Amino acid sequence: MASLLSIIQRIRTTVYPPQPAKKDDAIRFGLLGASDIAPMAVINPAQSNPEVVIAAVAARDEVRARKYAKKYGIPIVHKGYEELVNDPSITAIYIPLPNGLHYEWALKSLQKGKHVLLEKPSVSNSTQASALFLHPPVPSNITPRPVLLEAFHVRFHPAFQRFLGLLDSDNIERASVTLNCPKYVFRPDNIRLQSKLAGGALMDMGTYGVMALRCVFGKESVECVDVKPRYVPKGKGHDEGCEEAMEVKWRWEGGAVGNLDVDLRRGVRGFGGWLGWIPWVSTPCVKVRHREVLLPSSEDEGLEHVLVKTVTLWNMLGPSFWHSIEILNQHTIQEAGSKKVVKTWMEKEIVKSYTWKEGDGTKGEEWWTTYRYQLEAFADRVKGRESVVWLDGDDSVRQMEMIDGAYGKAGLPVRPGDV
Repeated sequence: MASLLSIIQRIRTTVYPPQPAKKDDAIRFGLLGASDIAPMAVINPAQSNPEVVIAAVAARDEVRARKYAKKYGIPIVHKGYEELVNDPSITAIYIPLPNGLHYEWALKSLQKGKHVLLEKPSVSNSTQASALFLHPPVPSNITPRPVLLEAFHVRFHPAFQRFLGLLDSDNIERASVTLNCPKYVFRPDNIRLQSKLAGGALMDMGTYGVMALRCVFGKESVECVDVKPRYVPKGKGHDEGCEEAMEVKWRWEGGAVGNLDVDLRRGVRGFGGWLGWIPWVSTPCVKVRHREVLLPSSEDEGLEHVLVKTVTLWNMLGPSFWHSIEILNQHTIQEAGSKKVVKTWMEKEIVKSYTWKEGDGTKGEEWWTTYRYQLEAFADRVKGRESVVWLDGDDSVRQMEMIDGAYGKAGLPVRPGDV
């Protein structure tokens, strides 16, 4: 009961956060597009951050932009993206546009000296990522250089970092990430499933899985071993060459394997299908298995102590509302030569982490979402301060290289996009 009350309280405070007075030098954000994700990603988190103001919005349809501005209390409405980017009163730009438009508008924003919070995936392919993050043609008179961040909000939450801190990359045998969305959420003609706009399961929810595996192993994979795409079904307006689901297997140095299973249109037919969407069954998760042979004590000569540790992070995408880090330690004492089991036992531990107060930092409240932590880190960097967690440009380039490699292994072209 206490746990349920805590969840309700966190959700309530997230929806109705405290609203401190804004500082005079607050970062003034402009939103490109009247998007569905912006309220969760920046508008709501900005309410409780005294250093961030949502100041303007622009959309392809000015009427829609005005309705959006009225709904969310945004004071300035621009007639188009270009006008917003050129607004001298705007400090930073948030870009949640379709993936295929990310590179163009991130580059234009940087060239105007705007800081950029760029939704994942950052761009369409690794060539664009390298051009944008490593060699952006920003005018020399713009100093300091604008901050550019790919918005992998999950990485900024204490739960994800606590999970990573429980892993021993040298002894990982395999890791897996499962990310599913029920079939009724996205139609086959949804913009997320248009390859010409750099869509697809791997480019959408799948990017979180790629990110998680890279963080788990702490280094880049050696090769993409296998890819099994499931394409969008035939139909009017459907991009039949775009994947709506994909299973991918990568290999890391030493033989460790990482698996990703992502499905934007998972079937829910029948009672069994609906049952699959209850918590603990459908929850997005990352599972890591370690195996280590420990040194036995002197009196146990001739025996091996084998430890198999499985660490699972449940609800990776929304840990502020609820999450669980489950640690299972399976111990086996066996004869070194014959592997005959002498004794075995299991230990289980549940760990949760909602704030940095439990670790090295001091910022954060239990109700802060992944997006709120991300916005805090972004503001810190814009203000010239260090942040507890950060993603540099090289990280975003390696991310897109791994995605490109998976498409190549599947015999598919990388998502289109010139520089």
